[in-house]
Amino acid sequence: MGRIFEPAQHLSSWRRLAPHVWDRPRDPTVYGVMDLVVDRALPYLDALGSVSGTKVRITHLVTKGLALGIKRMPQANGIVTRRRIALRKDVDIFLQVATEGGRDLSGTKLTCVDAMPLAEIARELATRAAKVRRHADPGVERTKNLVHRLPNALLGLTVRAMEFLLYDLQLDLSRFGIESDQFGSAMVSNIGNFEGFGMSFALAPLVPMSRCPIVVLIGEVQKKPVVEGDRIVARSVVTLGCTFDHRMIDGAQGTAIAAVLRRVVEDPEKELGPVTARTPATPDSATGTAL
Repeated sequence: MGRIFEPAQHLSSWRRLAPHVWDRPRDPTVYGVMDLVVDRALPYLDALGSVSGTKVRITHLVTKGLALGIKRMPQANGIVTRRRIALRKDVDIFLQVATEGGRDLSGTKLTCVDAMPLAEIARELATRAAKVRRHADPGVERTKNLVHRLPNALLGLTVRAMEFLLYDLQLDLSRFGIESDQFGSAMVSNIGNFEGFGMSFALAPLVPMSRCPIVVLIGEVQKKPVVEGDRIVARSVVTLGCTFDHRMIDGAQGTAIAAVLRRVVEDPEKELGPVTARTPATPDSATGTAL
């Protein structure tokens, strides 16, 4: 009798890496879904884009709101290391970037996102994403080359060894071209904009090697019926699929982060300040108070 399954050929670097990253599912993970009305956000983003000279989109607004929510809940901004909680000092967000026509995934980390103006988030991400897609990002290319060079027998061992050295021993491996805490406080990915995806909603697994306790997937903006008082009206709605590491984040913390995120996305002018003739000043919180 012949083999039922045949080895897959010509796998992307991510698909080669994935079987070595996850074991069989066994640990509990918390999932959440948020429907956010973006009728106020869309014209706000268009106006800010016109003023700043760069396209500002829902991805950037969600990233900003998530960073402000994490800033409000510092006990949720950390990692589990040696079965203990260790907290991060900054709120850094890893944004995934689709490459090869959506067949592979890479990404880039923005640092101190809670302190970045919204237009700056958009500019920085556009610049870095373009480098990733041109294969001009040294860190991403080093990682991909390592994944492609290592045989399967060593790939999983290497990934877990790097994870242990970086997060459990907290060693500085920068001289080897390995950035510390490469993924930061949370991961954000827009599946509505990925080529060939165009999905309205999905939930993502946590990536154990990243020690990142939050993953947020942004769906495609769609017109949906919304109940307002006694009326049903059509509104522009984006659905977020949120995944949390329950060891790091409990229900109260997750709810508090989600509340800030909702306020920022649904009414950015109130929370971040109005769009003026120049890029708005950096707010120190979700209240929109400028520094």
